[in-house]
Amino acid sequence: QVQLVESGGGLVQAGGSLRLSCAASGRTVRNYLMGWYRQATGKQREFVASISSAGFVNYADFVKGRFTISRDNAKNTVYLQMDSLKPEDTAVYYCNTVPVGVAFSSWGQGTQVTVSS
Repeated sequence: QVQLVESGGGLVQAGGSLRLSCAASGRTVRNYLMGWYRQATGKQREFVASISSAGFVNYADFVKGRFTISRDNAKNTVYLQMDSLKPEDTAVYYCNTVPVGVAFSSWGQGTQVTVSS
């Protein structure tokens, strides 16, 4: 079964940290540009960060200097280290390819991140 499973979310105070994981199954992510996205309640899903197969990274301006994306191709997993979290980072976080749907046609269940002030 081809799927993405996100984990690692939770409730954290402002200024805290979380590390999200995105485990892929049924298809290797090795050759794909992978990204993290998020969707806050009542808002559209938005791009957060991406990492190429060669390790080149790109970040949305609102997370630059705070979030770090990485990947472990041997584990078929993509990570998002989130530091200096802010209440406005509260959202459900998802991973997928960039652009979306290149290898995984469905979104995973996402992982909820809640940052309290």
